[in-house]
Amino acid sequence: MARAFVSVGSNIDPETNVRAALLRLSKETDLRAISTIYLTEPLGRQGQPPFYNCVIEIETPLPPAELKFGVLRNIEAGLGRRRSDDKFAPRTIDLDLILYDDLVMTTPELTLPDPEILERPFLAIALSEIAPGLVLPGSQTGIGEAAAKLSRTGMQPLRTYTDRIRKEIRL
Repeated sequence: MARAFVSVGSNIDPETNVRAALLRLSKETDLRAISTIYLTEPLGRQGQPPFYNCVIEIETPLPPAELKFGVLRNIEAGLGRRRSDDKFAPRTIDLDLILYDDLVMTTPELTLPDPEILERPFLAIALSEIAPGLVLPGSQTGIGEAAAKLSRTGMQPLRTYTDRIRKEIRL
């Protein structure tokens, strides 16, 4: 079994879609942890609704590409995600594989670890909550250290919503 981390985000009916995605993930993987879910401002384009973002830890026997394209993309499609060339378009759900064990890889379809972890507070801070001692594969960077240097400005913790989902999934 591999230990993997997936970022979860939505800014189209996010309360419903994040919950639905997490419930589906809990049925298709061994969901081990859910970070705090944060309300965050959208990146790259003003005028969009805010996002709900979190990071989850799973255990899976699937290799990375099969996890990404066979599970994560299927859940996205099932929740109405329509991909376009616009990286910053609003979305019903966004499920990104950001870490997979100690794997370091770059292919046209997948880069691990995700290079945006250290640039995006909603990734690094959420990841540090559920794996504070983690060292990013291929580097000497501790996620707890990296997260401590990032600003939490624009990140509103949704504690009641997070607690409700954790209880529903029984974490």
